[in-house]
Amino acid sequence: MKKQGVGPRGQGVEGAAKAVVARKRPVSAGPTASVEAAVAKITPARLAAFEILKLVGENKGHSDELLHSARVDGLSPEDRNLTTALVMGVLRWQIALDARVRGLLQRPEQRLAEPVAIALRMGAFQLLHLERIPAHAALSESVELCRAAGEPHATGMVNAVLRKLAAAQKPGVRIHESVAAFAERLGHPRWLVERWVAAYGRDAALKICEADQQEPVEGGMFVERGGDWPVMDDGSRLVGEIAAAAVPGAKRVWDCCAAPGGKTLVLAKRLGGAEGGPEILASDVSAKRLAQTEARLRRYAYAERVGFAVADAAEAKGVAGEFDLILCDVPCSGTGTMAGNPEIRHRLKVEEFARQAERQRAILKGALKRLGPGGRLVYSTCSLEAEECEVVVDAVVGAGGVVRVPVDGVMAELAERGVLSGEMGSAVRDGALRTLPGVHGGDGFYAVILERA
Repeated sequence: MKKQGVGPRGQGVEGAAKAVVARKRPVSAGPTASVEAAVAKITPARLAAFEILKLVGENKGHSDELLHSARVDGLSPEDRNLTTALVMGVLRWQIALDARVRGLLQRPEQRLAEPVAIALRMGAFQLLHLERIPAHAALSESVELCRAAGEPHATGMVNAVLRKLAAAQKPGVRIHESVAAFAERLGHPRWLVERWVAAYGRDAALKICEADQQEPVEGGMFVERGGDWPVMDDGSRLVGEIAAAAVPGAKRVWDCCAAPGGKTLVLAKRLGGAEGGPEILASDVSAKRLAQTEARLRRYAYAERVGFAVADAAEAKGVAGEFDLILCDVPCSGTGTMAGNPEIRHRLKVEEFARQAERQRAILKGALKRLGPGGRLVYSTCSLEAEECEVVVDAVVGAGGVVRVPVDGVMAELAERGVLSGEMGSAVRDGALRTLPGVHGGDGFYAVILERA
Protein backbone atom coordinates (compact mmCIF):
# COMPACT_ATOMS: atom_id res chain seq x y z
CA MET A 1 0.00 0.00 0.00
CA LYS A 2 1.08 3.54 -0.57
CA LYS A 3 2.39 5.05 2.61
CA GLN A 4 0.52 8.06 3.90
CA GLY A 5 1.85 10.95 5.96
CA VAL A 6 0.58 11.77 9.40
CA GLY A 7 -0.29 15.35 8.54
CA PRO A 8 -2.51 16.89 5.87
CA ARG A 9 -1.02 18.30 2.68
CA GLY A 10 2.46 17.03 3.41
CA GLN A 11 2.95 18.91 6.70
CA GLY A 12 5.03 17.57 9.55
CA VAL A 13 3.49 16.56 12.85
CA GLU A 14 3.69 20.05 14.30
CA GLY A 15 2.21 21.57 11.17
CA ALA A 16 -0.58 19.01 11.31
CA ALA A 17 -1.52 20.02 14.83
CA LYS A 18 -1.54 23.69 13.84
CA ALA A 19 -3.64 22.90 10.78
CA VAL A 20 -6.49 21.69 12.99
CA VAL A 21 -6.88 25.27 14.21
CA ALA A 22 -6.08 26.88 10.88
CA ARG A 23 -9.17 25.30 9.36
CA LYS A 24 -11.33 27.10 11.94
CA ARG A 25 -9.85 30.55 11.37
CA PRO A 26 -9.36 32.77 8.31
CA VAL A 27 -6.56 31.46 6.13
CA SER A 28 -4.65 34.72 6.48
CA ALA A 29 -4.81 34.65 10.28
CA GLY A 30 -2.41 31.75 10.87
CA PRO A 31 -2.19 29.87 14.15
CA THR A 32 -2.76 31.76 17.38
CA ALA A 33 0.00 32.45 19.85
CA SER A 34 -1.63 30.05 22.32
CA VAL A 35 -1.55 27.28 19.72
CA GLU A 36 2.12 27.94 19.01
CA ALA A 37 2.86 27.79 22.72
CA ALA A 38 0.83 24.59 23.16
CA VAL A 39 2.54 22.81 20.26
CA ALA A 40 5.93 23.71 21.70
CA LYS A 41 5.01 21.89 24.93
CA ILE A 42 4.01 18.61 23.25
CA THR A 43 6.51 15.89 22.39
CA PRO A 44 6.76 14.88 18.71
CA ALA A 45 5.58 11.36 19.61
CA ARG A 46 2.29 12.59 21.10
CA LEU A 47 1.72 15.08 18.29
CA ALA A 48 2.18 12.31 15.73
CA ALA A 49 -0.04 9.88 17.64
CA PHE A 50 -2.77 12.50 18.03
CA GLU A 51 -2.86 13.28 14.31
CA ILE A 52 -2.79 9.60 13.32
CA LEU A 53 -5.70 8.82 15.64
CA LYS A 54 -7.60 11.75 14.18
CA LEU A 55 -7.03 10.52 10.62
CA VAL A 56 -8.02 6.96 11.54
CA GLY A 57 -11.21 8.26 13.17
CA GLU A 58 -12.03 10.21 10.00
CA ASN A 59 -11.44 7.08 7.85
CA LYS A 60 -8.54 8.85 6.12
CA GLY A 61 -5.98 6.13 6.71
CA HIS A 62 -5.19 2.85 8.43
CA SER A 63 -3.00 2.70 11.51
CA ASP A 64 -0.43 0.40 9.90
CA GLU A 65 0.05 2.68 6.88
CA LEU A 66 0.20 5.84 8.97
CA LEU A 67 2.63 4.38 11.48
CA HIS A 68 5.00 3.45 8.65
CA SER A 69 4.91 6.84 6.96
CA ALA A 70 8.10 8.71 6.16
CA ARG A 71 7.39 11.29 8.85
CA VAL A 72 6.99 8.73 11.61
CA ASP A 73 10.12 6.99 10.35
CA GLY A 74 11.85 10.36 10.75
CA LEU A 75 11.20 10.44 14.51
CA SER A 76 13.82 9.26 16.97
CA PRO A 77 13.58 5.52 17.82
CA GLU A 78 12.18 6.40 21.26
CA ASP A 79 9.53 8.73 19.85
CA ARG A 80 8.66 6.25 17.13
CA ASN A 81 8.11 3.51 19.71
CA LEU A 82 5.95 5.77 21.87
CA THR A 83 3.89 6.89 18.87
CA THR A 84 3.21 3.27 17.96
CA ALA A 85 2.35 2.34 21.54
CA LEU A 86 -0.06 5.27 21.86
CA VAL A 87 -1.84 4.72 18.55
CA MET A 88 -2.25 0.97 18.83
CA GLY A 89 -3.01 1.10 22.54
CA VAL A 90 -5.70 3.76 22.23
CA LEU A 91 -7.33 1.91 19.32
CA ARG A 92 -7.32 -1.38 21.23
CA TRP A 93 -8.66 0.09 24.45
CA GLN A 94 -10.84 2.92 23.10
CA ILE A 95 -14.19 1.41 24.14
CA ALA A 96 -12.92 0.73 27.68
CA LEU A 97 -11.22 4.14 27.92
CA ASP A 98 -14.38 5.95 26.82
CA ALA A 99 -16.37 4.07 29.46
CA ARG A 100 -13.94 5.06 32.23
CA VAL A 101 -13.88 8.69 31.10
CA ARG A 102 -17.66 8.84 30.75
CA GLY A 103 -18.07 7.90 34.40
CA LEU A 104 -15.93 10.89 35.43
CA LEU A 105 -17.76 13.53 33.39
CA GLN A 106 -20.21 15.87 35.11
CA ARG A 107 -22.62 15.08 32.28
CA PRO A 108 -21.84 11.51 31.17
CA GLU A 109 -24.27 11.75 28.27
CA GLN A 110 -22.53 14.74 26.67
CA ARG A 111 -20.90 14.23 23.28
CA LEU A 112 -17.32 15.45 23.23
CA ALA A 113 -15.66 17.05 20.23
CA GLU A 114 -13.46 14.43 18.56
CA PRO A 115 -10.12 16.21 19.30
CA VAL A 116 -11.12 16.41 22.97
CA ALA A 117 -12.13 12.74 23.02
CA ILE A 118 -8.80 11.73 21.46
CA ALA A 119 -6.81 13.81 23.96
CA LEU A 120 -8.72 12.19 26.83
CA ARG A 121 -8.19 8.71 25.42
CA MET A 122 -4.47 9.30 25.02
CA GLY A 123 -4.16 10.62 28.55
CA ALA A 124 -6.28 7.83 30.04
CA PHE A 125 -4.36 5.14 28.16
CA GLN A 126 -1.04 6.42 29.46
CA LEU A 127 -2.33 6.62 33.03
CA LEU A 128 -3.88 3.15 32.96
CA HIS A 129 -1.52 1.14 30.75
CA LEU A 130 1.91 2.78 30.46
CA GLU A 131 3.54 2.55 33.86
CA ARG A 132 6.79 4.20 32.71
CA ILE A 133 5.03 7.40 31.66
CA PRO A 134 4.89 9.94 34.55
CA ALA A 135 1.30 10.91 35.33
CA HIS A 136 2.10 14.63 35.09
CA ALA A 137 3.42 14.18 31.53
CA ALA A 138 0.35 12.27 30.38
CA LEU A 139 -1.94 14.83 31.99
CA SER A 140 -0.24 18.06 30.98
CA GLU A 141 0.37 17.08 27.36
CA SER A 142 -3.23 15.92 26.93
CA VAL A 143 -4.32 19.37 28.06
CA GLU A 144 -1.93 21.00 25.59
CA LEU A 145 -3.21 18.74 22.79
CA CYS A 146 -6.68 20.17 23.36
CA ARG A 147 -5.32 23.69 23.24
CA ALA A 148 -3.29 22.96 20.10
CA ALA A 149 -6.39 21.49 18.43
CA GLY A 150 -8.37 24.69 18.94
CA GLU A 151 -10.40 23.44 21.91
CA PRO A 152 -9.11 25.68 24.77
CA HIS A 153 -12.53 25.69 26.45
CA ALA A 154 -12.12 21.95 27.15
CA THR A 155 -8.72 22.12 28.83
CA GLY A 156 -10.12 22.53 32.33
CA MET A 157 -12.43 19.56 31.90
CA VAL A 158 -9.65 17.38 30.47
CA ASN A 159 -7.37 18.33 33.35
CA ALA A 160 -10.06 17.56 35.96
CA VAL A 161 -11.08 14.22 34.44
CA LEU A 162 -7.54 12.92 34.08
CA ARG A 163 -6.67 14.02 37.63
CA LYS A 164 -9.66 12.05 38.93
CA LEU A 165 -8.58 9.05 36.88
CA ALA A 166 -5.01 9.24 38.16
CA ALA A 167 -6.23 9.35 41.76
CA ALA A 168 -8.84 6.60 41.37
CA GLN A 169 -8.18 3.05 42.48
CA LYS A 170 -8.02 0.40 39.81
CA PRO A 171 -11.28 -1.56 39.53
CA GLY A 172 -11.25 -4.88 41.34
CA VAL A 173 -11.64 -8.22 39.60
CA ARG A 174 -15.25 -9.37 39.55
CA ILE A 175 -16.11 -12.90 40.57
CA HIS A 176 -18.40 -13.13 37.55
CA GLU A 177 -18.66 -10.79 34.60
CA SER A 178 -21.53 -10.51 32.19
CA VAL A 179 -20.70 -10.66 28.51
CA ALA A 180 -21.42 -6.93 28.27
CA ALA A 181 -19.03 -6.25 31.16
CA PHE A 182 -16.03 -8.15 29.81
CA ALA A 183 -16.67 -6.85 26.29
CA GLU A 184 -16.42 -3.28 27.62
CA ARG A 185 -13.48 -4.04 29.92
CA LEU A 186 -11.57 -5.54 27.00
CA GLY A 187 -12.48 -2.84 24.50
CA HIS A 188 -14.82 -4.74 22.15
CA PRO A 189 -18.29 -3.95 20.80
CA ARG A 190 -20.87 -5.87 22.80
CA TRP A 191 -22.78 -7.03 19.73
CA LEU A 192 -19.66 -8.61 18.23
CA VAL A 193 -18.67 -10.42 21.43
CA GLU A 194 -22.21 -11.75 21.82
CA ARG A 195 -21.87 -13.29 18.36
CA TRP A 196 -18.64 -15.00 19.38
CA VAL A 197 -20.21 -16.34 22.58
CA ALA A 198 -23.04 -17.83 20.53
CA ALA A 199 -20.63 -19.34 17.97
CA TYR A 200 -17.72 -20.50 20.13
CA GLY A 201 -18.80 -20.32 23.79
CA ARG A 202 -18.11 -17.83 26.56
CA ASP A 203 -14.60 -19.05 27.44
CA ALA A 204 -13.38 -18.90 23.85
CA ALA A 205 -14.96 -15.48 23.31
CA LEU A 206 -13.18 -14.18 26.42
CA LYS A 207 -9.85 -15.56 25.15
CA ILE A 208 -10.40 -13.95 21.75
CA CYS A 209 -10.99 -10.57 23.40
CA GLU A 210 -7.93 -10.95 25.63
CA ALA A 211 -5.74 -11.92 22.66
CA ASP A 212 -6.98 -8.94 20.66
CA GLN A 213 -5.62 -6.63 23.37
CA GLN A 214 -2.07 -7.93 23.06
CA GLU A 215 0.61 -6.94 20.58
CA PRO A 216 0.91 -9.66 17.90
CA VAL A 217 3.95 -11.83 18.45
CA GLU A 218 5.43 -14.66 16.44
CA GLY A 219 3.97 -17.81 17.93
CA GLY A 220 5.30 -21.32 18.19
CA MET A 221 2.93 -23.27 15.94
CA PHE A 222 5.70 -24.36 13.54
CA VAL A 223 8.96 -26.23 14.01
CA GLU A 224 10.65 -24.41 11.10
CA ARG A 225 10.92 -20.63 11.34
CA GLY A 226 13.43 -17.91 10.68
CA GLY A 227 16.01 -18.31 7.94
CA ASP A 228 14.41 -17.87 4.52
CA TRP A 229 10.87 -18.36 5.82
CA PRO A 230 8.63 -15.31 5.31
CA VAL A 231 7.70 -13.26 8.36
CA MET A 232 3.96 -13.79 8.78
CA ASP A 233 1.31 -14.68 11.32
CA ASP A 234 1.13 -18.38 12.24
CA GLY A 235 -2.56 -18.61 11.36
CA SER A 236 -1.89 -17.19 7.90
CA ARG A 237 1.06 -19.51 7.38
CA LEU A 238 -1.06 -22.51 8.41
CA VAL A 239 -3.49 -21.74 5.56
CA GLY A 240 -0.56 -21.72 3.13
CA GLU A 241 0.75 -25.00 4.54
CA ILE A 242 -2.67 -26.64 4.18
CA ALA A 243 -2.95 -25.46 0.58
CA ALA A 244 0.52 -26.79 -0.29
CA ALA A 245 -0.20 -30.15 1.34
CA ALA A 246 -3.62 -30.45 -0.32
CA VAL A 247 -2.03 -31.20 -3.73
CA PRO A 248 1.69 -31.91 -3.17
CA GLY A 249 2.24 -32.89 -6.83
CA ALA A 250 0.47 -29.88 -8.34
CA LYS A 251 1.78 -28.73 -11.73
CA ARG A 252 -0.21 -25.48 -12.06
CA VAL A 253 -1.00 -23.40 -8.98
CA TRP A 254 -2.99 -20.16 -8.70
CA ASP A 255 -3.05 -17.89 -5.65
CA CYS A 256 -5.98 -15.79 -6.82
CA CYS A 257 -6.03 -13.10 -4.07
CA ALA A 258 -2.31 -13.13 -3.42
CA ALA A 259 -1.45 -9.77 -1.79
CA PRO A 260 0.53 -9.31 0.41
CA GLY A 261 2.15 -12.58 -0.70
CA GLY A 262 2.99 -14.53 2.45
CA LYS A 263 0.92 -17.57 1.48
CA THR A 264 2.33 -17.46 -2.07
CA LEU A 265 5.79 -17.77 -0.55
CA VAL A 266 4.71 -20.80 1.49
CA LEU A 267 3.35 -22.42 -1.69
CA ALA A 268 6.58 -21.68 -3.57
CA LYS A 269 8.79 -23.01 -0.80
CA ARG A 270 6.81 -26.18 -0.15
CA LEU A 271 6.03 -27.03 -3.78
CA GLY A 272 9.44 -26.15 -5.21
CA GLY A 273 8.85 -22.85 -6.96
CA ALA A 274 12.37 -22.74 -8.41
CA GLU A 275 13.49 -24.59 -11.56
CA GLY A 276 11.74 -27.93 -11.90
CA GLY A 277 8.85 -26.93 -9.69
CA PRO A 278 5.24 -26.19 -10.63
CA GLU A 279 4.02 -23.11 -12.42
CA ILE A 280 2.71 -20.73 -9.75
CA LEU A 281 0.61 -17.69 -10.64
CA ALA A 282 -0.05 -14.93 -8.10
CA SER A 283 -2.84 -12.49 -8.97
CA ASP A 284 -4.69 -9.67 -7.28
CA VAL A 285 -7.36 -7.21 -8.37
CA SER A 286 -5.21 -4.29 -7.16
CA ALA A 287 -2.26 -3.43 -9.41
CA LYS A 288 -0.62 -1.46 -6.59
CA ARG A 289 -0.87 -4.28 -4.06
CA LEU A 290 0.31 -6.80 -6.62
CA ALA A 291 3.37 -4.68 -7.42
CA GLN A 292 4.22 -4.60 -3.71
CA THR A 293 3.70 -8.37 -3.55
CA GLU A 294 6.02 -8.95 -6.50
CA ALA A 295 8.70 -6.74 -4.94
CA ARG A 296 8.44 -8.77 -1.73
CA LEU A 297 8.63 -12.16 -3.47
CA ARG A 298 11.60 -11.18 -5.60
CA ARG A 299 13.69 -11.16 -2.43
CA TYR A 300 13.29 -14.95 -2.11
CA ALA A 301 15.26 -17.22 -4.45
CA TYR A 302 12.71 -20.03 -4.21
CA ALA A 303 9.99 -17.70 -5.56
CA GLU A 304 11.91 -16.61 -8.66
CA ARG A 305 9.58 -18.48 -11.06
CA VAL A 306 6.32 -17.18 -9.61
CA GLY A 307 4.34 -15.29 -12.24
CA PHE A 308 2.09 -12.29 -11.62
CA ALA A 309 -1.14 -11.02 -13.14
CA VAL A 310 -3.58 -8.26 -12.28
CA ALA A 311 -6.92 -10.06 -12.34
CA ASP A 312 -10.33 -10.08 -10.69
CA ALA A 313 -10.81 -13.69 -9.62
CA ALA A 314 -14.58 -13.21 -9.64
CA GLU A 315 -14.46 -12.85 -13.42
CA ALA A 316 -11.45 -15.13 -14.00
CA LYS A 317 -10.31 -12.78 -16.76
CA GLY A 318 -6.60 -12.37 -17.44
CA VAL A 319 -5.99 -15.94 -16.22
CA ALA A 320 -5.77 -18.78 -18.76
CA GLY A 321 -6.14 -22.53 -18.50
CA GLU A 322 -6.95 -24.83 -15.60
CA PHE A 323 -5.14 -25.36 -12.33
CA ASP A 324 -4.49 -28.39 -10.12
CA LEU A 325 -4.42 -26.23 -7.00
CA ILE A 326 -6.03 -22.88 -6.25
CA LEU A 327 -5.68 -20.86 -3.05
CA CYS A 328 -8.66 -18.55 -2.66
CA ASP A 329 -7.89 -16.40 0.40
CA VAL A 330 -10.65 -13.83 -0.06
CA PRO A 331 -10.94 -10.27 1.27
CA CYS A 332 -13.06 -10.24 4.43
CA SER A 333 -14.04 -8.27 7.54
CA GLY A 334 -10.82 -9.33 9.28
CA THR A 335 -12.39 -10.02 12.68
CA GLY A 336 -9.74 -12.67 13.31
CA THR A 337 -6.93 -10.10 13.03
CA MET A 338 -7.93 -7.38 15.48
CA ALA A 339 -4.77 -7.65 17.58
CA GLY A 340 -2.84 -6.15 14.68
CA ASN A 341 -5.75 -4.19 13.16
CA PRO A 342 -7.56 -2.77 16.19
CA GLU A 343 -9.53 -0.10 14.33
CA ILE A 344 -11.65 -2.80 12.67
CA ARG A 345 -13.81 -2.99 15.80
CA HIS A 346 -14.67 0.72 15.57
CA ARG A 347 -15.64 0.68 11.89
CA LEU A 348 -17.40 -2.65 11.59
CA LYS A 349 -21.16 -2.95 11.34
CA VAL A 350 -23.17 -6.15 11.15
CA GLU A 351 -24.32 -5.26 7.63
CA GLU A 352 -20.70 -5.58 6.48
CA PHE A 353 -20.83 -9.38 6.71
CA ALA A 354 -23.55 -9.71 4.08
CA ARG A 355 -21.75 -7.28 1.77
CA GLN A 356 -18.49 -9.16 2.13
CA ALA A 357 -20.21 -12.52 1.62
CA GLU A 358 -21.68 -11.44 -1.72
CA ARG A 359 -18.22 -10.55 -3.01
CA GLN A 360 -16.70 -13.73 -1.52
CA ARG A 361 -19.23 -15.98 -3.26
CA ALA A 362 -18.47 -14.27 -6.57
CA ILE A 363 -14.71 -14.77 -6.11
CA LEU A 364 -15.11 -18.42 -5.12
CA LYS A 365 -17.38 -19.17 -8.07
CA GLY A 366 -14.99 -17.42 -10.47
CA ALA A 367 -11.97 -19.28 -9.13
CA LEU A 368 -13.72 -22.64 -9.36
CA LYS A 369 -14.18 -22.09 -13.10
CA ARG A 370 -10.41 -22.48 -13.43
CA LEU A 371 -10.14 -25.63 -11.28
CA GLY A 372 -9.34 -28.69 -13.36
CA PRO A 373 -10.92 -32.16 -12.92
CA GLY A 374 -9.76 -33.70 -9.66
CA GLY A 375 -8.11 -30.41 -8.69
CA ARG A 376 -8.44 -28.89 -5.23
CA LEU A 377 -9.21 -25.36 -4.06
CA VAL A 378 -8.59 -24.02 -0.56
CA TYR A 379 -11.07 -21.30 0.41
CA SER A 380 -9.96 -19.21 3.38
CA THR A 381 -10.67 -16.03 5.32
CA CYS A 382 -9.30 -14.27 8.40
CA SER A 383 -12.88 -13.77 9.64
CA LEU A 384 -14.53 -15.36 12.67
CA GLU A 385 -18.00 -14.86 11.20
CA ALA A 386 -20.04 -17.75 9.72
CA GLU A 387 -21.56 -15.51 7.03
CA GLU A 388 -18.13 -15.14 5.42
CA CYS A 389 -17.03 -18.71 5.95
CA GLU A 390 -19.38 -21.69 6.29
CA VAL A 391 -22.36 -19.93 4.72
CA VAL A 392 -20.37 -18.92 1.62
CA VAL A 393 -19.01 -22.46 1.16
CA ASP A 394 -22.42 -24.07 1.74
CA ALA A 395 -23.99 -21.86 -0.95
CA VAL A 396 -21.34 -22.72 -3.55
CA VAL A 397 -21.07 -26.43 -2.75
CA GLY A 398 -24.84 -26.68 -2.80
CA ALA A 399 -24.81 -25.61 -6.44
CA GLY A 400 -22.90 -28.79 -7.33
CA GLY A 401 -19.69 -29.58 -9.17
CA VAL A 402 -17.43 -29.65 -6.11
CA VAL A 403 -17.28 -31.60 -2.86
CA ARG A 404 -15.70 -30.89 0.51
CA VAL A 405 -12.54 -32.74 1.50
CA PRO A 406 -12.10 -32.88 5.30
CA VAL A 407 -9.02 -30.95 6.38
CA ASP A 408 -8.35 -33.53 9.11
CA GLY A 409 -6.14 -35.69 6.87
CA VAL A 410 -3.99 -32.76 5.76
CA MET A 411 -3.56 -31.57 9.34
CA ALA A 412 -2.53 -35.09 10.40
CA GLU A 413 0.00 -35.19 7.57
CA LEU A 414 1.50 -31.83 8.62
CA ALA A 415 1.87 -33.19 12.16
CA GLU A 416 3.46 -36.46 10.95
CA ARG A 417 5.95 -34.56 8.79
CA GLY A 418 7.02 -32.51 11.80
CA VAL A 419 5.77 -29.23 10.33
CA LEU A 420 3.61 -28.41 13.35
CA SER A 421 5.21 -28.09 16.79
CA GLY A 422 2.15 -29.37 18.66
CA GLU A 423 -1.24 -31.02 18.40
CA MET A 424 -3.80 -28.87 16.58
CA GLY A 425 -6.86 -31.12 16.70
CA SER A 426 -8.98 -28.45 18.36
CA ALA A 427 -8.42 -26.21 15.32
CA VAL A 428 -10.44 -28.59 13.14
CA ARG A 429 -14.18 -27.99 13.26
CA ASP A 430 -16.64 -29.90 11.07
CA GLY A 431 -13.91 -30.86 8.63
CA ALA A 432 -12.59 -27.29 8.24
CA LEU A 433 -9.77 -25.33 9.85
CA ARG A 434 -10.94 -22.81 12.44
CA THR A 435 -8.23 -21.09 14.48
CA LEU A 436 -9.23 -18.65 17.21
CA PRO A 437 -7.01 -15.89 18.67
CA GLY A 438 -6.05 -16.78 22.22
CA VAL A 439 -7.11 -20.40 21.75
CA HIS A 440 -4.66 -21.33 18.99
CA GLY A 441 -1.47 -19.60 17.96
CA GLY A 442 -1.82 -16.63 15.63
CA ASP A 443 -4.80 -14.87 14.13
CA GLY A 444 -8.24 -16.32 13.58
CA PHE A 445 -8.55 -18.16 10.25
CA TYR A 446 -11.04 -20.39 8.47
CA ALA A 447 -10.06 -22.75 5.65
CA VAL A 448 -11.84 -25.53 3.80
CA ILE A 449 -10.69 -27.83 0.96
CA LEU A 450 -12.95 -28.24 -2.07
CA GLU A 451 -12.36 -30.80 -4.84
CA ARG A 452 -13.63 -30.76 -8.43
CA ALA A 453 -15.80 -33.83 -8.95
